[in-house]
Amino acid sequence: MYPQNAYSQLCMVDTLEKMGISNNFSCEISDILDMIYRLWIHNEEELMLDMGTCAMAFRLLRMHGYDISSDGMAQFVEQSSFDDSIHGYLNDTKALLELYRSSQIRCLEDDLILQDIGSWSARVEYALKFPVYATLERLEQKRNIEQFKTKEQLKIEGFKLLKSGYRGAITNDEILALAVDEFHSSQSVYQQELQDLNSWVAQTRLDELKFARLMPSITYFSAAATMFPSELSEARIAWTQNCILTTTVDDFFDGEGSKEEMENLVKLIEKWDGHGEIGFSSECVEILFYAIYNTSKQIAEKAVPLQKRNVVDHIAESWWFTVRGMLTEAEWRMDKYVPTTVEEYMSVTVDSFALGPIITSAALFVGPELSEEVFRSKEYIHLMNLVNTIGRLLNDMQTYEKEIKMGKVNSVMLHALSHSGGGRGSPEASMEEAKREMRGVLQGSRCDLLRLVTRDGGIVPPPCRKLFWFMSKILHFVYMEKDGYFTADGMMASANAVILDPLQVTLLPSGLGTL
Repeated sequence: MYPQNAYSQLCMVDTLEKMGISNNFSCEISDILDMIYRLWIHNEEELMLDMGTCAMAFRLLRMHGYDISSDGMAQFVEQSSFDDSIHGYLNDTKALLELYRSSQIRCLEDDLILQDIGSWSARVEYALKFPVYATLERLEQKRNIEQFKTKEQLKIEGFKLLKSGYRGAITNDEILALAVDEFHSSQSVYQQELQDLNSWVAQTRLDELKFARLMPSITYFSAAATMFPSELSEARIAWTQNCILTTTVDDFFDGEGSKEEMENLVKLIEKWDGHGEIGFSSECVEILFYAIYNTSKQIAEKAVPLQKRNVVDHIAESWWFTVRGMLTEAEWRMDKYVPTTVEEYMSVTVDSFALGPIITSAALFVGPELSEEVFRSKEYIHLMNLVNTIGRLLNDMQTYEKEIKMGKVNSVMLHALSHSGGGRGSPEASMEEAKREMRGVLQGSRCDLLRLVTRDGGIVPPPCRKLFWFMSKILHFVYMEKDGYFTADGMMASANAVILDPLQVTLLPSGLGTL
């Protein structure tokens, strides 16, 4: 059977996105998705009857901000919808994978339709290991480019080319040529930016702090793997600089700094431009403060042409919230204080997870002008709270054993204490129950975040909202197994794949040459 028009056009959109070249066809993609949306709301058979087509339409429409419910997917809640279909007869893993991916695009925690679909469609090993909310676009795009089939490769492998009324406008060979060219060009940009970041580390004297976990390549990877278009250079730089700074400051508050030094740094950041009135208790504090202060001012100056005003106060405020929380955590550790409730713990540690300076700085460069009203809005604050909560829970679930040995409070421990029945229950059972409960909170926060990011309307512009989703994906990627900063080999391999390692394309279109 030749593919229907809707399916072929959905495949084109999906292919362009997976190959990393969708930005070149934004108008065409918008037209296609508008058409698909009309078919969806009219419940057209062309779209709704085929499992793969329906699932792909749902995923693309929802991720592009179209207001659709999961009701159209209700026909697939039972496993028999696959087993008794032509897809099941042919063991069509592509349709099954598409269905599973669509089930992960949940904006409501109690969406039973998507929950039921996800429970039985989770058969594909790769999708289970790298769910939609933990995949990083540029890493996936490289993999897709290297596995993409040209017309000649399909002929060699004995595949028959399907006819398509739409795909004739751009061939597989042209898609591959464009994707290879853009990936190669972007890598040149990434390598120059990484070189500039290494110079910045030396200029700020951060490399003089022996305790600092300075890993510019891995840190930069988190920006390049999500904000990959070349024009987002300033956003990537600001993101990475603040990732490095927050990691270094976190190490400082985790025991490398004395109580006097930590209090001194907090007061300096609170005073900001008036820091000269306070002075520095040590050279370490001086290096940290000036790295934060000067970098923030440089970022704000670069953002003036886009933002039409000086926004350094917003960056400074995000730093104040961050170090204030870090100091409270340090005081808990030094005083051996244990918060009485999980709520007390989270009220401090959400801010101390330190995503505020990173996202606030990067948001200044993704396009839209961000007014004072945007930064002060309940929506922006809620987005920040959700992503910090996601990060805190993921971190705590992966590092609680290490942190308990260090004498640090951890939400897993607090949840376990609440389930231990005053010490009467099994510690192991209490820990498992605590982690189950936290996974539920994590899932709810992720659903809420996706709903805010993909919804139509809102005071926070969509490009800015996407940063919060990008950060959530990075956090899920990093904490899939263990704290990424403590298993650096795997992260470095991923970073090199995006930034340094050349594409491994075995057969390129004629005239393009070899890589």
